[in-house]
Amino acid sequence: MIKILTYGEVANADIFARVVPEVDVTAVVADIIKTVRAEGDEALLSYTEKFDGVKLTALQVTPEEIDEAVAAVPPEFLEILKKAAKNIRKFHEKQVRTGFIINDENGIVTGQKVIPVDRAGLYVPGGTAAYPSTVLMDAIPAKIAGCPEVVMVTPPGKDGKVTPVILAAAHIAGVDKIFKVGGAQAVAALAYGTESVPKVDKIVGPGNAFVAEAKKQVFGAVSIDMIAGPSEILIVADGASDPRHVAADLLSQAEHDKLASAVLVTDSMALAQAVQAELEVQIPRLSRAEIARTSIDNNGKIIVAEDLYTAIDIANEIAPEHLELCVDNPFDYLDGIRHAGSIFMGRHCPEALGDYLAGPNHTLPTGGTAKFSSPLSVDDFVKKTQYTYYTRDALARVAEDVAYFAAKEGLTAHAKSAVVRIED
Repeated sequence: MIKILTYGEVANADIFARVVPEVDVTAVVADIIKTVRAEGDEALLSYTEKFDGVKLTALQVTPEEIDEAVAAVPPEFLEILKKAAKNIRKFHEKQVRTGFIINDENGIVTGQKVIPVDRAGLYVPGGTAAYPSTVLMDAIPAKIAGCPEVVMVTPPGKDGKVTPVILAAAHIAGVDKIFKVGGAQAVAALAYGTESVPKVDKIVGPGNAFVAEAKKQVFGAVSIDMIAGPSEILIVADGASDPRHVAADLLSQAEHDKLASAVLVTDSMALAQAVQAELEVQIPRLSRAEIARTSIDNNGKIIVAEDLYTAIDIANEIAPEHLELCVDNPFDYLDGIRHAGSIFMGRHCPEALGDYLAGPNHTLPTGGTAKFSSPLSVDDFVKKTQYTYYTRDALARVAEDVAYFAAKEGLTAHAKSAVVRIED
């Protein structure tokens, strides 16, 4: 049963305690990466047989397999995928940055270019569930950014095929190449390249502990979006909230993973107790009841605060991946929320809207990193390059200043490079 804690009456260590995975996979992942770098496709095929239980002869998904998958997906679900893709595009198109140029001084031009990365790599999880939503959320911003090539990796099923809905989503999102490989070995392939899998410039997308550790270890050889931890939801709700709705929303994240975290912060003890009881009603009805039960019992909590402003202070300290603001006037509180991956406003906005259809990205910072990082966006697939132009007369006006500055740092060659051009 989920525990109820009263803020101010228990230690802050209990209020703000986080779920930390205990397994250390550092050495295992390092060995996998080393093997993939040395053996390429052979290592990928071997690991796929070992970990996924399927013996493949080729890694890349063929156009025929994509066509077959799209045909196998129910037409009504294809329409929902297209509707979601439309909303995601509409939202992310607003994130597109443009360069700038400054030429307000005679003979001087400075500026910045915004350039997409040449090749983006998407990791899409498999295993306990298939996530076509992740395909849309990761691929569409990359395409909007203008990436010339988007490469996707995802584990195959026991039949050697990728789940049809994953391939259908990739087709809708415009993914260029798809490979049947998952786990740390897939991350290594994207980071360093193999005979089949091209080396990418940036790897994005969530995964298990092995995937997260692999992304951490290859960072530097490539860029990554973030190190994603277990799923999180924090709900700030007042006493007028419906306990059935709140309980359902807590469970929407608890069913992801036994390490997922579901937290309610409320100003009402009555609501806290009602939600506690409602969770016991709803959990047995879930298809993933065992996972949700473990998550709620071990990592869930209800925190009773003095008022909603205190509740929001608590939420800011926790800095959750998902934050629901279940009140009648959510925009009155929006400015007070400083640290959250994505905010869901009002009584009719479950977090699941953000997972699938609303448009804002669902690849979000976890583990309190929302204090300094952001949701996946078009910005993740671009880089900035600066440029500077001076005429001789413009340089002459500042050369002595540059030389004097350089001399103060003891860098005489720097100083000479500025003044040598105007000495004659």
